Amino acid sequence: MSRTNRAHVLLWTDSPTAYLDAIQAAGLAERVAVDTLPRKEKPSVEQLARTEAMMAGAVPAGLLPAMPKLRWVQAMSAGVDNWLALPDLPEGLTLTCARGTHTESMPENIIGALFHVAKPYAQVAEHQKQSKWVHTVAQPLTGKTLGILGLGAIGQEVARIAVALGMHVIGTKRRPTRIPNVAEVLAPEQTDEVLAQSDFVLLLLPATPETENFIDARRLAKMKPSAWLLNFGRGQIVHDADLMAATREKKIAGALLDVFRQEPLPADNPFWTAPGIVVLPHIGGPHPQRDRFVSRLFVENLKRFLDEEPLKEVVDRAAGY
Repeated sequence: MSRTNRAHVLLWTDSPTAYLDAIQAAGLAERVAVDTLPRKEKPSVEQLARTEAMMAGAVPAGLLPAMPKLRWVQAMSAGVDNWLALPDLPEGLTLTCARGTHTESMPENIIGALFHVAKPYAQVAEHQKQSKWVHTVAQPLTGKTLGILGLGAIGQEVARIAVALGMHVIGTKRRPTRIPNVAEVLAPEQTDEVLAQSDFVLLLLPATPETENFIDARRLAKMKPSAWLLNFGRGQIVHDADLMAATREKKIAGALLDVFRQEPLPADNPFWTAPGIVVLPHIGGPHPQRDRFVSRLFVENLKRFLDEEPLKEVVDRAAGY
């Protein structure tokens, strides 16, 4: 692509520096004309008319059809349910997600969550405020079974760390294949087997019509009464009322939730005070250098886009991710 025929790229983000630096470092600056736009602003008529590629967290309905030259959008997150829910998402538009860019932050936070529910540190911190010495025996992770529903890149990294801690890992994957550190990989139709065997059930499923309310009263009943549920996938995966009933009635030991149907979680939401529920403010994926991770994928895809090569992490609209 010549200097006079640059591709017009729109970076619709409040933190464009990492992406601009990555474009420069990749030697692509001479091949693109880049517009940057803060999230609170809307693209101008000229920007809508000329943009061929865009990176954004989300867009309102009505915007994409007003971009006649747009051929590719890079979403800034792994989950794209908000994009797929757009009523006017153009059929011919290529949508790529940021799958794989959370493989440093989220596995660490998930392991932290396992320690939080298995070890008494939270209770000890409360006892310290009261100057109370309360002897407590911590629950071991070694020898326990971790069931991962959704063995993608994040799930596989969690499995690697969990096995190093002495845990036994099983799980489900849409297309079951052998995975290092996972003793048994089952199809989604065999979810009940994973639930029945697991001491900790980790949800990493995407939000699709098939996973809406996937964890309901029937599936919760398959879990051990001593088991914990950890949701780092999407809030829609869990039937809220069924989960609160299961923890209240001691059908499972408890649940740690990092994602919710509505975020921020409203102050009057019953999850805040439900017995056996730990609420996290969606801390699983964010990282201080998140933009640096996403920018790596973005510039690799940008080069592929300019060279008319297949893009990485293209969203399968039928599958929903």
